[in-house]
Formats: sequence, structure tokens, C-alpha cells
Amino acid sequence: MSAGKLWDIFCKVIDNYGDLGVSWRLASGLAVRGQRVRLWVDEPGALQWMAPQGATGVEVRHWTTPLAIGDLRVGEVLVEAFGCQIAPEFIAAYADQSSLGGHKQVWINVEYLSAQAWAGRCHGLPSPVMDAPGADLKRHYFFPGFDARTGGLLREPDLCARQARFDRNAWLARHGIDWRGEQLVCLFCYEPQALGELLRQLAASASPTRLLVTAGRASAAVKSCINEQSAMQPSWNKRNALSFSYLPNLTQVEFDHLLWACDVNFVRGEDSLVRALWAGRAFIWHIYPQSDQAHRDKLEAWLDLINAPASLREFHRVWNALSPRPLPALDPGAWQATAALARAGQLAQDDLVTRLLGFVEKSN
Repeated sequence: MSAGKLWDIFCKVIDNYGDLGVSWRLASGLAVRGQRVRLWVDEPGALQWMAPQGATGVEVRHWTTPLAIGDLRVGEVLVEAFGCQIAPEFIAAYADQSSLGGHKQVWINVEYLSAQAWAGRCHGLPSPVMDAPGADLKRHYFFPGFDARTGGLLREPDLCARQARFDRNAWLARHGIDWRGEQLVCLFCYEPQALGELLRQLAASASPTRLLVTAGRASAAVKSCINEQSAMQPSWNKRNALSFSYLPNLTQVEFDHLLWACDVNFVRGEDSLVRALWAGRAFIWHIYPQSDQAHRDKLEAWLDLINAPASLREFHRVWNALSPRPLPALDPGAWQATAALARAGQLAQDDLVTRLLGFVEKSN
């Protein structure tokens, strides 16, 4: 383990708290390994439900505009999460202290996760800063990823041990879910066009399903679909084969528990993709849509990486509105083996914090 350094991590909450989720996991993961971290975030209030327990060694600071620096000593490692454009006042202080010498400083941009080949080619590359106040400095690009050429994935040292101790029945009972052996499906999504089709399929199935719906956009989308279905066909779920449990905002720890409890996990964004991977259950990824359709190639690269069977590929394409075909039926029995193999392959590699610490040591 490297000697403890002071890290300044900057994060801006865009719209869905995924950036903050990754930044918090990174900050707390560094602290567990003996580092000191200041996490600067423009919406720190979200951490009250995401990580109310805090983390020893992590200080959360409100990123205001302008940012009052005063006589603050900047850390040895500066991290901007996802190119968030760190406050110029802080960059100026960083540049001033870098020019004075005394200790080597490293500026890193932790980028978005991708399974595409270019991530490995670009990982670790330096980039000169051309504009003031950071002119003549350089930052390095650090790409999370799925192979040895990239920065790896966030994973806590005790993750597997915690999962092995998890009590599914106790967790469900604690959340007031009267589980009677039905299939459990986690739904964490945006507003997929195929959501109504999924609900109809599950309602028509001979086997019962309980949908555990996360708070926010997923809950709103499900309730809207139910209203539409009931208006068009009041008897669409007359056998009550499909039941619903609406969950409150979950801490990061409780979100893991949700994924461990379910048979199939629908997840969205990047932080939850990684958590679903560690859960080892069959899962579907709702990738963040981009106007230039760049998410299509990103999704296909991920499906290639895990060697997804044809049924899983087509389900992903329809769920992400990248195919006009009808939504295939859920097939968790066939998809489970794919998830288990993907998890095992990633567990055999170093995690992101381990690789990041090694990268910083080499840069000093």
C-alpha cells in the first residue's frame, strides 16, 4: 500500500447521481486503504441518503461557485470525476503549489466506464493543459474498464465476504416484503419504451413475479404504465401474477442488498452496472442514451465482452430502444451462467483503487 496521501476529488451531480455514486465509492475505497480524501461535490445533500454513515478518512466539502480557497493546501492527488471541470480557483492554487515544489502532485481525470477497445489504448495517457490557470500542467486520463490495459472496476475488499453473509429472507422481511417464493425482479431504469410490454409479459406468465421498484424515475415510470394499461385493459393483471413493491431511496449498501436478493436485476447507468456484475445475478443494463447514438456501440462492446447469448443481446437491444422487434421473454435461467462467468472473470483482476494507487506511485 502506498503511503497515505491527501486526495482532492471533484464531482458534479449531473441528473441521476451516478457520478456521485462512483465518486463516493472511490473516495471511501481510498480511505479504507489509508488515504485521506476531500470530496468536493456541488450537491452534498444527496449523500445523506446515499451514504449516511459517512466514511472515516473522507471529508465532504460543498463545491460552491466561486470556490473560496483561502490558505487551503491542495492535496498531492487531484481527481476530476468525468471531466467535471474543476473550479478555476482550485486549479490556480494547485498550479501555484506545484510551481513551488516540495512534493510531486498528480492530476487525474477519472473517465466513464467503457468496454470499447479505445479505453485500453487511451488509459493512462497524459494530456497537457493549454489554458490558464493550469497552463503548462498536465493531467492523466484514467479509464475504468474490464481488462488489464484499463483501470479496472470499483470493488471493496470485503465485498465477497459481505455477500456470502447476506440473508435474503431477513432483508426482504425488514423491508416489509411478504415474499412467498415468487420470482423477484429489481427494476432500476429510466423510462424504457418497452416497460409496458415487460409488465404485460410478467402479468401473463404462469409463474408469479414480484417487481421491486426503486424510487424516483423507475417508480414514476411503472405507475404511469400501470395507469395506461388499466385504462386500456382493466383485466390485464387479473390473476395478480405480477405484484409490486415500491422501495424508498436506498443507501449504497442497501442497493447491493437489493441486487443480491433478486433473481433478475434491471439496472441503469454505470455504477449500478458494476454492482449488478458483482451481484452475479442475471441482469439487464439500461444504458444512458446519447443523442449521437454513441451508446449503441458502447452497449454492443459490453455484450461482446461478456459473450452474451443471442436472447440476452436482443433483450438489451429492445430494452434500450435499439431494435424495433418485440421484447423477448425473460430467460434468467439461460442468462445466469453468463453473469456468473463475467463476475468470476472480473474478480480475478485487480480492482480500480488498487490500480489507481499503483498509477499514482509510478507517476511520483
